[in-house]
Amino acid sequence: MSLTVIDAPSPNFNGRAAPVSMLVLHYTGMESGPAALDRLRDPHAKVSAHYLVEEDGRVFALVAEDKRAWHAGAGAWRGAADVNSASIGIEIVNGGHDFGLPDFPDVQIQAVIALSRGILARHAIAPRDVIGHSDMAPARKIDPGEKFPWARLAAAGIGLWPQAPEQAVPVADAPESLAAIGYPVADNGLEDVVRAFQRRYRPGRVDGRLDDETLGLIGAVEALTA
Repeated sequence: MSLTVIDAPSPNFNGRAAPVSMLVLHYTGMESGPAALDRLRDPHAKVSAHYLVEEDGRVFALVAEDKRAWHAGAGAWRGAADVNSASIGIEIVNGGHDFGLPDFPDVQIQAVIALSRGILARHAIAPRDVIGHSDMAPARKIDPGEKFPWARLAAAGIGLWPQAPEQAVPVADAPESLAAIGYPVADNGLEDVVRAFQRRYRPGRVDGRLDDETLGLIGAVEALTA
């Protein structure tokens, strides 16, 4: 699809301290797209993203890709603690859990896919480093949520999706395997990390338990990232 990109500059950015190596996807978690756009451009809010994708597929460009937008906050991925410096951030208009976790409209996801493909063409971002906000901040964030269609994005060449669980990793090895995938296990409770993993790869049941299906999926994702 052809993207409609609207310039909507935000003052909330600074210089990068690392090259771009990640793409981080969020939901806005606010009542409306205009409210989210206003907040991302409010100098007093001190938050921003590189892009905002509306429900109707319009894309707002807020911060230049060579600048450090303020979307990720505290967290880490694959040992990198300054995720803002190392990432491009996309905010996707969706009320999130506080507003009933609505479905993502098809036209919106088409726009996210087209935008992400362009970003991946411009930057050296590995599939394993296309992540959700909850992946890098498991105890603090739950977006883009269980309804986000990660499998559809992976089918379009954006990020990872295991075809099926593999042989389950032993429970004792699960923390090491999750850390190998990229999760900040040392900085978070294991149950929070498992919930974040399930929210991404087994959204139908997010309970924080290392059951056989979850352990098999951990093994499958680890094999994809090796």
